[in-house]
Amino acid sequence: MDVIALSDPTDAQIEEWQAVAAAVWAHDHPDEPAPEPEQVRARLMVPPMASRNLMWTARDATGRTCGVAYLRLPDDVGRAGEVDVQVLPEARRRGIGTRLLAAAADGLRAGYCKTVIVQALAGTPAVPFLEARGFHCVLSLRGMLLRLDEVDASQVAELVAAGHPDYRLLRWTGTVAEGLAGELAMAKRAMADMSLGDMTAFRWDADRVREMAETVTARGETLYTVAALHGPASAPRIAGFTEVVVSAAAPERASQYDTAVVPEHRGRRLGIWLKAAMLEWLRDERPDVREIETDNADDNSHMLAVNEELGFRRERDYLDFQADTSDLPTTAC
Repeated sequence: MDVIALSDPTDAQIEEWQAVAAAVWAHDHPDEPAPEPEQVRARLMVPPMASRNLMWTARDATGRTCGVAYLRLPDDVGRAGEVDVQVLPEARRRGIGTRLLAAAADGLRAGYCKTVIVQALAGTPAVPFLEARGFHCVLSLRGMLLRLDEVDASQVAELVAAGHPDYRLLRWTGTVAEGLAGELAMAKRAMADMSLGDMTAFRWDADRVREMAETVTARGETLYTVAALHGPASAPRIAGFTEVVVSAAAPERASQYDTAVVPEHRGRRLGIWLKAAMLEWLRDERPDVREIETDNADDNSHMLAVNEELGFRRERDYLDFQADTSDLPTTAC
């Protein structure tokens, strides 16, 4: 079995990666739609902001691709890397995952990244695999899904109409207006008090806010944002915001990105107001969106309550695992 680093994947290599991802998804997520080929391509070819991608494939004796490993290596010193290892179900328990993890761990160490995060679906073989290789669970997440045809439109309309006299809504697609980039970064920093296990909060600033939106566009996706503003029109402040991303390749299922309310504006139901306004906007703007998926930390009781009130239902559970890269296997062994 050979492990091969991919620096610039060819079309054929991306197709092979997609085949592994689709087989793993069908086995481990039987009730969930597998990522579309263009989504896989975008993930491999467009690095997340402030990061770079490293990739490996494993080939068996026949030359078949039987496993893949993806590493997001952050630019920021102190930020954890993120690894995703996938092995064909029929090829598991043969050391392939360990070999791929070792290659990714060598990449982390070469990039001076001291910690790494892996997300696993609870109840799958990934959990004991990670626990046996130095990882410990730092965060439990509840995966939730909202089916828009089950949403009570009158309830959403009432939530939006209730409004707040001291705030006004603003919405936009793509990159935020120049004058609000710093405000949005400040609001994103408000998420620093959310439960992140042992993970370090991202260092948001105006440039990073713009970079994030540009990355979404480069992946062939559209970023929708609704914000609650307060203060004078000449110098508005952002009290809270919510984001949803819609993929051109698979628009039926949108992804909830960040939602946050600045601490001094909490307790006024701004979060549910913002998310209700987003639902109305998507209903009118994107009728091709049928579902919205999200996840919340199990101890984020406020956001769980907001989502449940809107109609989100629990679908699955995820676990975030973390390890020191010094504790992980190496390809030299």
